[in-house]
Amino acid sequence: MSADSPAPYGAPSRSDSAPRKPLTLHRLRAMREAGEKIAMLTAYDAASASLLDAAGVDCLLVGDSLGMVMQGHGSTLPVTLEQMVYHTQCVARGNRSAWLIADLPFGSYQGGVEQAVASSVALMQAG
Repeated sequence: MSADSPAPYGAPSRSDSAPRKPLTLHRLRAMREAGEKIAMLTAYDAASASLLDAAGVDCLLVGDSLGMVMQGHGSTLPVTLEQMVYHTQCVARGNRSAWLIADLPFGSYQGGVEQAVASSVALMQAG
């Protein structure tokens, strides 16, 4: 089994309904303009992402809050860009259709525009 193939214990089967199409930025904006409710929840791993996606959540957030929730820190400050990339990759593997959002952690953009763009590119490539 390759690293990108679904695990046998992966996302629940959607045989009871048609698979959702991936949410696009255009559709997300249309939902907002139409006053539709948009569900966004936080995920830090593939299993959580898979469950939330199967439940129909519109957006998944990989938050730097993982420093407190997953790592036991007292704040988000110790979270690195490399850690955010790792967790974004994990969530992306468990997600099929929700819009994926990832936080830029502290220290990954304060150096200026070039650093901010490079950090953003790393997260976009991750998921």
